[in-house]
Amino acid sequence: MNINEAIAEFISIEGVIAAMVVDSSNGMILGAKAIKDFDTDMAAAGNTEVVQAKRKTMKMLAIDDKIEDMLITLGKQFHLIAPLASNDEVFGYIVVDRKGANLGMARAKIRATMDELMV
Repeated sequence: MNINEAIAEFISIEGVIAAMVVDSSNGMILGAKAIKDFDTDMAAAGNTEVVQAKRKTMKMLAIDDKIEDMLITLGKQFHLIAPLASNDEVFGYIVVDRKGANLGMARAKIRATMDELMV
């Protein structure tokens, strides 16, 4: 699966607001699409810092493991981040509306898509 196909998979998730594939080494968006008014550039940059901070914390705590996924719960949205299995510098990031989304399905879909993505 390529990046455009991954974005299409993310966009097919019920309640999705925005979807991105991001390189966390520099915050660069490799692919993105927003359904509603959503600043994907700002979101990619900000969540790159989140991913980098989590990796740094894991290193400080001597946790020898990989991030499987991350969930940020807001009042109206869920933000899901899932690193690429073959290169954890790259992560998928989706934003879904809490009212219109099934969190379990969204989480399963982002992880399955990132498992198939070839970058």
